[in-house]
Amino acid sequence: MAIQPESIGKAFRHFGHDIIDEDHVLETGLGFAVKPDKAAGRFGDFLGREAMLRKKQLGLSKRLLQFKLQDAEPLLYHNEPIWRDGAITGYLTSGNYGHHLGAAIGLGYVACDVSEKPDDVLGSTYEIEVAGERFPAMASLKPMYDPKSERVRG
Repeated sequence: MAIQPESIGKAFRHFGHDIIDEDHVLETGLGFAVKPDKAAGRFGDFLGREAMLRKKQLGLSKRLLQFKLQDAEPLLYHNEPIWRDGAITGYLTSGNYGHHLGAAIGLGYVACDVSEKPDDVLGSTYEIEVAGERFPAMASLKPMYDPKSERVRG
């Protein structure tokens, strides 16, 4: 299932496709929404807090990345293989044409070593396979369009 074109450029996650209840909040890139250091009380503590802190300490085994094809012609939907440094590392969970970015945009999980830092993951070479052909893609952990969400406040 493709998500709305306006939201794919902003890397909005679609529950049921990009994220499910089994995904870890840190691996989905939504760690900013969790405040583990907040004082205990009505909203300070939450179910899974210790597991989240443990995962943060141990490292992430996958990361949700946003991809932009360098070729503006192919379209993305979902389930397209993600190639990282010449090997399949995951599949797109959603995709669509990003009108503001002028190319096909997709979200997908990339397997990584728990010791890898974000710059290591982004330093790899990525390709997305569409109908048996691989296309070079740029990868980002942040939304490629309006990463600071200034457009929604304007």
